[in-house]
Amino acid sequence: MTDLASFATTVGASFLASAVEVVEAFTIVLAVSVVRGPRPALLGTFAALAVLAVAVVALGPTLARTPLPALRLTIGILLLVFGLGWLRKAVLRAGGALPLHDETAAFAAETTALRQAEDLDDKAADGVAALAAFKAVLLEGAEVVFIVLAIGSRPGLLLPAAVGATAACALVLAVGAMVRKPLSTIPENSLKFMVGALLTGFGVFWCCEGLGAPWSSGDLAIPGLVALYLLAGLALAAWVRATRSTVGA
Repeated sequence: MTDLASFATTVGASFLASAVEVVEAFTIVLAVSVVRGPRPALLGTFAALAVLAVAVVALGPTLARTPLPALRLTIGILLLVFGLGWLRKAVLRAGGALPLHDETAAFAAETTALRQAEDLDDKAADGVAALAAFKAVLLEGAEVVFIVLAIGSRPGLLLPAAVGATAACALVLAVGAMVRKPLSTIPENSLKFMVGALLTGFGVFWCCEGLGAPWSSGDLAIPGLVALYLLAGLALAAWVRATRSTVGA
């Protein structure tokens, strides 16, 4: 039961977190492809993937030599930073204090910026476009790599974490290739709400493990922590909404 819960939670967390990042990277790469064609989009994408692959290979031995308690504590703290940041923004967006993230608007802004570079000669404009794709894939891909390594840091969980991330990438890219437009219909803020709770739950779990305070229920504590932070986030979003309504009245 514990193994099944660990596997399902790890795959789910990796899938949802990776899906959010891939959607955001896809929006930029699609804009590059629409404005300048597939060549600079693919060039920037594959260059970023190559850099990420080198970074993972270089990082592997360092992680292997790090004492397990210190590694778990470090990963837990980083997951808390990521998770609480995502949860905070999701709460504020759900409460109406921040505007919802709009992939269609992001696509329009990126295409406008790229078209401004068309005043340059073709070679320079293609270079600007390839750089935009490179930066998007590198930044979002780095977060995917970190999430996979962090969530899968316990022995036996790296494979399910990688499976979740790979499935998310394949699904988003397949859907994006078919529709050839920004994936604005995906409820990104809802996904970020869930991902924020997942990463925060994992972060608390790993921090306690790294400090030498293991959970009596083992990995089964993770779904409980995730549910706790998700409910807390929803309650805070409702409070923000109510507070804004009161102030507006």
